Amino acid sequence: MVNGPATSGLEERIGAKAKELGFASVGFTTAAEDPLRAKRLEEWLGEGRHATMEWMENRLHHRRSPQGLWPEAKSVIALGMSYAPALDPLALEEAGTRARISVYAQGKDYHDVVKKRLKALARWLVDAVPGTELKVFVDTAPVMEKPLGEASGIGWQGKHTNLVSPDHGSWLFLGAIYTTLELQPSTPHRDQCGSCRACLDSCPTDAFPNAYTIDAGRCISYLTIEHKGPIAEEFRAPLGNRIYGCDDCLAVCPWNKFASEAYAASEFLPRAELTAPRLAELLALDDAGFRALFSGSPIKRIGRDRFVRNCLYAAGNSGEPSLLTQVEPLIKDADPVVAEAAAWARAQLT
Repeated sequence: MVNGPATSGLEERIGAKAKELGFASVGFTTAAEDPLRAKRLEEWLGEGRHATMEWMENRLHHRRSPQGLWPEAKSVIALGMSYAPALDPLALEEAGTRARISVYAQGKDYHDVVKKRLKALARWLVDAVPGTELKVFVDTAPVMEKPLGEASGIGWQGKHTNLVSPDHGSWLFLGAIYTTLELQPSTPHRDQCGSCRACLDSCPTDAFPNAYTIDAGRCISYLTIEHKGPIAEEFRAPLGNRIYGCDDCLAVCPWNKFASEAYAASEFLPRAELTAPRLAELLALDDAGFRALFSGSPIKRIGRDRFVRNCLYAAGNSGEPSLLTQVEPLIKDADPVVAEAAAWARAQLT
């Protein structure tokens, strides 16, 4: 633990430096366990709402609290970086031959962008307070970024379970810095969802059994990104033309009227070829073509086979028989999941 004259007014200085580095929001909370937060996580896992994401259950002891992961931690610096879109995420809903890619995945990989900024802030903090120990995290460790963000006052977990900021809406990438410094906790943000249920009603697959609870196994983001193998037939039509993630519950949030793309980092600007890609071109991708197109993109992590599987479901939902030219050759694809999806798509289009 490092505290003394060098830490006087440190929270304000950290906030100023974070804003200078491009973070839209910053707050502070304790690294100690919150019993209620831990209980809610245990209940969610106990109900099997995490689907096949076994790592969440396997590392529950680390995820329960920051000190569960790093016992020496005293405080958490929670940060948010805006990726507010300039274009309407729902604009392509009826565009049958075009694919919909979640806003967050249309630019550079947020893991790389946010971690680079976090490391810059961490280096500054170590210089400002010699002897400081810290660790940085961006969605790749057992860290509950959203509850920590709420506890630190940068927003609240909305009924769709994502963080909502009164200034930046639902469009925030979250990062965290665990540190041995004892920082003054911010005031936790109060829930401001009120009676609104726009996010719940917008979900195409009814992935919310209750407000503030998500069943990952029914969520389109989970199904198109994390789920391996064929997607259950009951979910294929609701996928529509979504091939990577889903923005529906975020896009309809009324708080987004306060969000401005002016705060978004330039790295998150969408690549032109990913804003409204043609399904016919995506279906033609082999492994090399997939890797080339999605170099530096978070989409690359799911691999060509899972990606083409998603595109085939979108093709089947398109109502465009012209896509049969790309669909039919994939019935003989080396990957059996791709081949089955192609057969399903052909049946829908003939």
